[in-house]
Amino acid sequence: MMTKTVLITGASSGFGKDAARLFQKNGWNVIASMRSPEKETELGGLDNVLLVRLDVTDSASIASAVEQGIARFGGIDVLVNNAGFGSLGVLEAAPAEVVRQQFDVNVFGVIETIRAVLPQMRSRKSGVIINVASMGGRVAFPFSTLYHATKYAVEGLSESLQFELGPLGIQVKVVEPGGYKTDFAGRSLATYGAGDLLDYHPAYDAFAGKVDDWPMSENVWEVAEAIFEAATDGSEQLRYPVGADAIQLLEATKQMDDLAIRNMIAGFL
Repeated sequence: MMTKTVLITGASSGFGKDAARLFQKNGWNVIASMRSPEKETELGGLDNVLLVRLDVTDSASIASAVEQGIARFGGIDVLVNNAGFGSLGVLEAAPAEVVRQQFDVNVFGVIETIRAVLPQMRSRKSGVIINVASMGGRVAFPFSTLYHATKYAVEGLSESLQFELGPLGIQVKVVEPGGYKTDFAGRSLATYGAGDLLDYHPAYDAFAGKVDDWPMSENVWEVAEAIFEAATDGSEQLRYPVGADAIQLLEATKQMDDLAIRNMIAGFL
């Protein structure tokens, strides 16, 4: 059997870096893409790992990364769309540039990267596309409207895309992590709060005071394992919830109407 190749976006840290390590450990060729590959000191020293620059908001960098990966390894069997951006605050107070960046990274970047790998997957009649969404793509929390909008979009995109690509031998998967302790908040989160819109301050301040107390799992490796499972299980399973909180919350909402879900989420805050 020929060695398979995976392209991972956002591989400089967190879920993406752990996934790159796991695929490499299991004998895969890994195209580890990130905005600043020159700063990466670990992955570049591993066998069969190619570091490439890929900024999902830069179409030319996407095309170049795909071309470099194919030139090095002969093809791309699996795409992991992991790069992400988050935002926290009141919708009315959101700066226009944050609104645009939220969708550029989490939605348009995913679409662009998928479109870049599809021609060679179609020609080979095989491939797996894994989009890392969130439990926040199926359940929404307060003051994260833009983030949830993009993750819900990724869920809908993936669910529909499976019908287009399935007959061509290409699988589509969605990994839905719950809350994990990564450096996402420090690197990829824009917090703009309520600004000078005083009407929102009581609710937002109460919410913000509790955010740091939310339980977050330290088992970040679970997400990498779910990504690897999605890439290798050969099943037609679409969604892979990861983490006790995600699994429990998503299972609970299956039995609830919208008002009950709203009241449950409000009870967490």
